[in-house]
Amino acid sequence: MIQTKNLLFQYNEKTQFKFPDLQCNAGETLLITGMSGTGKTTLLHLLGGLLQPTSGEIFINEKNICTLSSKKLDHFRGQNIGLILQKAHFISALTVAENIELASWLTNKTKKKEKTKELLSFLGLESFASKLPNQLSVGQQQRVSIARALINEPKLLLADEPTSSLDDVNTKIVGDLLAELSQKYKAALIIVTHDQRLKERFKNAVAL
Repeated sequence: MIQTKNLLFQYNEKTQFKFPDLQCNAGETLLITGMSGTGKTTLLHLLGGLLQPTSGEIFINEKNICTLSSKKLDHFRGQNIGLILQKAHFISALTVAENIELASWLTNKTKKKEKTKELLSFLGLESFASKLPNQLSVGQQQRVSIARALINEPKLLLADEPTSSLDDVNTKIVGDLLAELSQKYKAALIIVTHDQRLKERFKNAVAL
């Protein structure tokens, strides 16, 4: 689960964001919505430990990540946080399976081959394991990025506009998969979005 308290981030004297307190439990989904410039992506980066707040606390599984050193935070992030971006980024020379396995290797120095097969099968992508990422459609690439985010069975899944480049069919597929997988792996799922289709799918939301 994840919980925030009195979270404030200040870029400079004129630009600062004060965020509402949030809580999302294991297996639950929370949408973060709001107009451009309200700090949605900044909040996501704070929750993922990519930015340090000016003040406030962020608890993930009762661990205050704001108190961790850079090295410990990197290790904690690799083991506990899965990140799904608006546009999937892969190493183009590696196959789909190798891109997923790399995420486990960087965190635990082990290649989770069986776990990779399991995730690709669950996502209907087992026949694409040996293909290169650029041989997949945008919707398929987004599903691969979901598999990569889940390879280390994180406690928190963060998705930044995961459906903005998808059509209605793939938006429904990705939305359903994210909800189902967060419950399956008991991960708190937070989605930053302005996509009305997701707002209709998930009712638990906070508007910035």
